[in-house]
Amino acid sequence: MNANSPEDLQRIYEQRFERNAGYRRAVWRVLVDQCFQRYAIGSGAVLDLGCGYGEFITQVSCPIKYAMDLNPDAPKRIGSGVQVLVQDCSTPWNLPSDSLGLVFTSNFFEHLPDKAALGRTLDEAKRCLVPGGRLVALGPNIKHLPGAYWDFWDHHLPLTELSLREALENRGFRIEKCLDKFLPYTMASGPKYPLALLRLYLRLPLAWRIFGKQFLIVARK
Repeated sequence: MNANSPEDLQRIYEQRFERNAGYRRAVWRVLVDQCFQRYAIGSGAVLDLGCGYGEFITQVSCPIKYAMDLNPDAPKRIGSGVQVLVQDCSTPWNLPSDSLGLVFTSNFFEHLPDKAALGRTLDEAKRCLVPGGRLVALGPNIKHLPGAYWDFWDHHLPLTELSLREALENRGFRIEKCLDKFLPYTMASGPKYPLALLRLYLRLPLAWRIFGKQFLIVARK
């Protein structure tokens, strides 16, 4: 289940993302090229979980693309070339077992209503991943955002990199990478920084320790 109705999500996304849609897409082009494309290599089918307007899945290169979101606007926003699953992620996914090479999710788990819903979502991710397939999760880290975390109406579930790591390990995932600080909090919805600055930031892990507020976890089935 999701704590917000599809109609709520439709309104929230339009108000929050519409005015910066072009810049968000440009930011994600850099993030895909420099950080996340590597995880899709050889993956076959990739699922963007909580896909929003599809900035990741429409720009990553892979043979088969899926996107999942409860927002009824998702199919028309994402367009052709991606199979969009409009459903509650904590219910059984309309995908075969052992069919995905990569499940990618960014700034999504915090929108789920509770840890039980997150647990069911992780169980479905594990079922649908091929043996050796990866889950890559990016999200705001509550221990570095004790107040600002709650500035968004649809944030419900506070997480740290360690709490999500433990949930994954309890389900049999093997953790390959666990960073408590990676990207700043509002990379694509705050000020429109030059993309050259983003490219430089991604090459300087020391800057992550100063400005990073989001965790990054890579786990393998």
